[in-house]
Amino acid sequence: MAKRRPSGDGMVRKRSDGRWEGRIVVGHKENGDSIFRYVYAPTQKELSAKLRQHIDRYQGADLTEQSRMTLSEWLDQWLESMADTLRPNTLRNYRSYIENHIRPSLGDKQLTRLTPKDVQQFYEKLGGSLASGTVRRIHTTLHGALKAAQQAHLIASNPTEQIIAPKFSYGEKQILTDEQLDVFMQIIAEDEVWYDFFYTELTTGLRRGEICGLKWMDFDEVSGTLKVCRTVYREDGGGLTAGDTKTSAGTRKIVLPSSTAALLSKRKASAMTEWIFPDPLKPEQPADPGSAYRRLKVLLKQAGLPSIRFHDLRHTFATHALASGVDVKTLSGILGHTRAAFTLDTYTHTTGDMQKRASEVVGDFLTDIFGEELRPWEEIAKAVRAPSV
Repeated sequence: MAKRRPSGDGMVRKRSDGRWEGRIVVGHKENGDSIFRYVYAPTQKELSAKLRQHIDRYQGADLTEQSRMTLSEWLDQWLESMADTLRPNTLRNYRSYIENHIRPSLGDKQLTRLTPKDVQQFYEKLGGSLASGTVRRIHTTLHGALKAAQQAHLIASNPTEQIIAPKFSYGEKQILTDEQLDVFMQIIAEDEVWYDFFYTELTTGLRRGEICGLKWMDFDEVSGTLKVCRTVYREDGGGLTAGDTKTSAGTRKIVLPSSTAALLSKRKASAMTEWIFPDPLKPEQPADPGSAYRRLKVLLKQAGLPSIRFHDLRHTFATHALASGVDVKTLSGILGHTRAAFTLDTYTHTTGDMQKRASEVVGDFLTDIFGEELRPWEEIAKAVRAPSV
C-alpha cells in the first residue's frame, strides 16, 4: 500500500513545451489518493517562488473531494444546514444577500480558486451602489459561509479574513431633542392605548420586537427590573411569532427607572393577558411591531415632529442616557449590544461631546484650585508654541 502523502508535499518537473510545472498535495480522496493543486511558470525560479506560496498556504490543510465544488454549490449546502439554527428573518436575509449579490458575482468560482482579491473587488463594486450597512451584512453572510467551508476542509483558508472587511459608516442618528421630547410626551399622554408602550420605550431603548414581546413574567415588581428574553416578529406567512432575542447578549435584565416601574405596576393591576403590551384588538396576542411603527408615525405627525423611525427612539434613549452621564459599558448592557466597543462606535457623536465637556470641567476645576497662578503657565506654553522671529 502506498504511503499517504501529507498535504503540502510538492513535486517539480519541466514540461515538453518548455514550461515548468509544480504540484502539491492539498488533500485526499475517500480512498486515500492524493488531491493535487498544479502551478505553472516559465522558469524554474519563478515556479519555486509560486510553489513556496502554495505550500505555505496548504500546509496542514487536508481538503476533500468536495473542495472542487463552486461557491454557488456550497452556498446551497450551507443554507440548508443553517435552516434549523437561524431565525426565519435572518435566514431570509441571508438568502436575499446570496441570490441578489454573492451568487451573481462569485457563484461560478470554484471554492479553492476564490481569492482575497476576488472578494475585495466584489466589496468595492458593491460599495458603489449599496449602503455601507448592506455591504457589511453581505460580508457577514459570505464570511460565515466560507468559515464553515474551511471547517469542513473544503478550503485551506478563509479569503474574507485576509482583506480589510468593509466598514459600517455610521450616519447621523435622528433623535428627538429635549424640546421635541417634551412635545412628544405631551402627545402620547393623550393616547390612552399607546401611552404606556411609548413611555416604556423611551425609558428603556428596547428594540421594537423586544418591547412587543414582553410578558408579565418578565417584570419583577419588587426589584423594579425587566428581563428581556424574546422578540416578536412576523413570519413569511403573515403570522406573529415570538422567538429568541437578536443575540445572546440581547437576553438581559435591566433596572427600570422608578417612574417606569411604577407605571408597569399600575398597569399590571388591571392586566387580563400574559403580554405586558397586548394587541389592542386581540389581547391574547402581543402588540404587532408593524402597528407600533404605524402608530408612531401618526403621533409624530400630530406633534409636528420629524418622521423618525421606530429605531430612532432607541437612539434617542441611548443618546440622552450618555449625555446624562451613563457610562458606555452600562449602556451597552441595557441596549443588549454584544460589545461595548460597538456602543461606543455607534454613539461616537455623543461621546465626543461628552469628552469636550469633560475637558472644560477639568479646566474649570484646575482654575478653581490654582486661580491666577495657572496663568503664567499658560503664558509660558504660548511662548513655547509661538514661532521664533
